Amino acid sequence: MRQHGAMHEEIPLTGEDRAILALEGPTLVGHTCKVVVLAGEAPPTAALAERVSARIAQAPALTRRLGGTVAEPVWIEDAEFDPRAHVLDAHVAAPLDRSKLRVEVARLFAERLDRDRPLWRIDRVQLRDGGCALVWRIHHALADGSTAMRYARTLLWDASSDHRDDRSQVDGGRRAADQRAMTNEQDQVRRRAHLARCFAREFARSVRDSPFDGRIGARREIAFATVPLVELHDAAKALAGATLNDALLSVVSGGLRRWIERHHGPVGSVRVKVPVSLHHEGEDAGNRDSFFSVSVPLAEPNAVARLRAVRAATAVRKAEHDAEAMDTLLRRLREVSPELGRFCERVERSPRTFAVNISNVPGPREPVSVLGAPVGSLHSIAEIAEHHALRVAAVSFAGSLCLGFCADPEIVQDVRSMAEGTEIEATALIAAA
Repeated sequence: MRQHGAMHEEIPLTGEDRAILALEGPTLVGHTCKVVVLAGEAPPTAALAERVSARIAQAPALTRRLGGTVAEPVWIEDAEFDPRAHVLDAHVAAPLDRSKLRVEVARLFAERLDRDRPLWRIDRVQLRDGGCALVWRIHHALADGSTAMRYARTLLWDASSDHRDDRSQVDGGRRAADQRAMTNEQDQVRRRAHLARCFAREFARSVRDSPFDGRIGARREIAFATVPLVELHDAAKALAGATLNDALLSVVSGGLRRWIERHHGPVGSVRVKVPVSLHHEGEDAGNRDSFFSVSVPLAEPNAVARLRAVRAATAVRKAEHDAEAMDTLLRRLREVSPELGRFCERVERSPRTFAVNISNVPGPREPVSVLGAPVGSLHSIAEIAEHHALRVAAVSFAGSLCLGFCADPEIVQDVRSMAEGTEIEATALIAAA
C-alpha cells in the first residue's frame, strides 16, 4: 500500500470536470478507454501493477478520488490507494480471440468505475495467441483523450520507447498555442461579427433527423478499424491540400454513408462534432478542450469530392478559430449566468445540432513496449451520449490511425460494418492519390 502527497488537500473540480461528471446517468458511464494489445509473451498482472506502483508518483491525479458533496465535488487523496486494486485480471473463462475481445471490451466499458476509489482501472485480458490486452478505463472527469495518452506514456511505456507524440501530422490534437490568436488591433465590430458567425455555425440545426438519435440503453457494441496514417496524410494533402484530420472525417463519413444507406436509405448530410484539444505544454488540467462542428455530405459517393467538401468546411472553422471562440463564449456565459451557460450547453448537445462526435488524439509516433512486450495495437473508445448512439475516437500509433467505434446496439446495429466501410473508404482515398 502506498500513500502519496498531502492527505487532506482538496482540489475543486473544474467547470469542465463537473459538467462531464453530471453527464453520467442510469445508462451512461462517464469514462474513456484505451485498448492496448501486447504481442509476444504477455507480462503478468502483478508485474504490471508493480510498474504502475513504481511510477504513480509522476501522475498524482491518479491517486485521488472523489470527495466533497454532490453540489461541490472535490478531488481528495485516497489514503488507501493501492495499484493492485486498479490493475486486475479480467474475469474471462479462457483466453480470447480478437472477435471475443471486442465483446469483452464492450462488457467492461459498460461497467461503472468505483467512486470510492480513484476513477480508473486496467483489466488484463489474456489472448489466445499468447499476448494480452490491457483495457484501461479512465473517468472522463479525470482525463480527456490527450491526458489519458500522457498517463499511458508516464505509467506504461518502457523507458526506451519513443515518448514523442505524432503532433506534426495529427491536427485534431493541436495546441491552442500553435494557432494564431486574434490580434489586439482588431476592432470590436470585427470581434462581434466573428462571434456571430461562429455562433451561427456551431448552433446551426440540421435539416434532417439524426440516424443515431434514440433512447440510450446500458449495453454497448465496440468495433475497431485501422488505416495507414502516412499514406492517408499524403493522399489528403495531394488531392485537396487537406489535413489528416480532414481525411479522417471524410473516410469515417464514407463509412457512415455505407451504413446509413444500408439501414435507413439515402441521406443527404450529417453534422459532425470535432473536439479540439486546448492543452498547453506542461499543463496539468485533466480536461481542456473545445470543439467545432461541420456538415459532411453523405450523399457524395466519391471519396475525393467528399474530402474536398470537408476540407472547405473545416478551413473556415480553423481560420476563424471557432473552437477557441466557443470555449471563451461558454466560459463567459457560465460566469455571467450559470443557467444561461447550461442552456447553451444543452442546445449544443442536441441531436439536431450534431449527429456524431469524431475525435482524434496523437499517440506514439514510433513503436512502444510494456515490460518488454511490444504494443501491437492501440485503440481508443469514448462514451456515447443521450440521443447520440454512436461515438468514433481515433488515436495515431506508429504509422497507423487506429479508430474505435462505440455504439448502442439497439440503435446502431452491426457497427462492425461501419468500421469496415471506413477502412474501404481510406483505401479508396489513398488509391485516388
